[in-house]
Amino acid sequence: MSRFICFIGVLLLSGVVAGSERPNIILILADDMGYSDIGCYGGEIETPNIDRLAEEGMRFRNFYNNSKCTTTRASLMSGRYPNRGKGGLLPQDCLTLPEAMKMAGYRTILSGKWHLGHRKGSLPIDRGFDESYGLFDGCSSFFYPTDPDKPNFGMRYFGHNEKRIIEFPDHFYATDAFTDHALEEIKKSIEAQQPYFLHLAYTAPHYPLHALPEDIAKYKGRYSKGWKVLREERYQRMIELGVIDSLVQLSPLDPKTEIWTGDAHYQRLMEIHAAMVDRMDQQIGRVLKLLDETGTAENTLIFFLSDNGASREWHNYDCVEQAEIGARGSYRSIGLNWANAANTPFRKFKLYGHEGGMCTPCVVRWPVTVPAGSWTDAVGHIIDFQPTFMTVAGLDPVEDIPVEKKPLDGETLVSVLQGEERNRDKPVFMEFAGNRAMLDGNWKIAYAKELKRWELFNLSEDRTELNDLSEAYPERLLHMSTQWNAWARNSGIKYKIKGNE
Repeated sequence: MSRFICFIGVLLLSGVVAGSERPNIILILADDMGYSDIGCYGGEIETPNIDRLAEEGMRFRNFYNNSKCTTTRASLMSGRYPNRGKGGLLPQDCLTLPEAMKMAGYRTILSGKWHLGHRKGSLPIDRGFDESYGLFDGCSSFFYPTDPDKPNFGMRYFGHNEKRIIEFPDHFYATDAFTDHALEEIKKSIEAQQPYFLHLAYTAPHYPLHALPEDIAKYKGRYSKGWKVLREERYQRMIELGVIDSLVQLSPLDPKTEIWTGDAHYQRLMEIHAAMVDRMDQQIGRVLKLLDETGTAENTLIFFLSDNGASREWHNYDCVEQAEIGARGSYRSIGLNWANAANTPFRKFKLYGHEGGMCTPCVVRWPVTVPAGSWTDAVGHIIDFQPTFMTVAGLDPVEDIPVEKKPLDGETLVSVLQGEERNRDKPVFMEFAGNRAMLDGNWKIAYAKELKRWELFNLSEDRTELNDLSEAYPERLLHMSTQWNAWARNSGIKYKIKGNE
């Protein structure tokens, strides 16, 4: 009975009648993109297509990921926090998101980065995808993904379903290739008159910094004033756009940030980063164009977000002698200096539990439901996608989980998509490589491994985590850290922290 009620509720929500099509669902994921990198969140990078999604849909101010590529993807694919015990990040006792969508009659497609295993049993098609193409490992060359990546990881695994791909055509560029595949699969789904779930997982703008010359040229000289000025420019635009309140303070530069000297090499790094985001937006524009041309845009739910904040990781070498920066054979990253600006106005970076690591821009468009041009302050998390998508597909995210599978950790966002503000029932947790966090309402604790203690923040008054309240509220800190310990034990995390150790 509850499943029937849920399905009728979805039909009413969608403004359709029984027998109409269920919505297509597209989940677009950027890689290592900062909170303020896109135009509709205050960035100077040209992103008209993502900005269009925002104008025609909703933007989240408080959406969270797991601050790391693999753990974020594990949660996206399971509706659960990553498993740290036996069975790996995505154990067999999880009902994966594509498996759930197949239960609802959807065709399931992955185009882009998987990063959850390339051996038999862990391939995308082993975990619920009907069709998969892309990078099944982590970072790689955008121009020739199987180029040896020494001294880092050697040759990466790129594939199409069960077939490994080693050779690539001239003029190959990963961002474009992922989109080409996605467009073909959308067309097939439309021709088959079958609703589809597409996970379009770009590798942009993750290092190595690789971009097409015409895209880099658009940003020539744009970053000549350096990272400090860029942060201040973005901060002002964020206030003007309503991303943040004027009372929100801009966090100080990280203590390890270098003094800007105008170095052309450093300018080039950010020019390429911008070009990669720009190119990704161009490709998203191709997807939107196809939806418009096929008359399916109105009944397609689209989410766009990033898997974590910008990365401070520093790579500054060439895999091929004297390779031009940005071209095949070069291997660079934006590093801590520019990552400060990419994560404006927040502290910290990818891997951290502070806002700069785990708070992501998130844009959603679904014309039949989501109010155009709207904002929400509701807290969302990547574990919420599976219960949300199951609900809009006509499944019950509790009762329709098979008995042999673990229940979902996430909460449905359906009421939020309708324009309602709601308080989250459960806290949000995070851990990676010694960094930890927990968010409960307005209160948050964060633990940076180099600081070796918990900090406590009231985000309603201190959005950029500048005022540590751990000494002022020791009982609250102890209560929250105890909750984090319990979550860590249940997640298979081996260590635990008591009090403010």
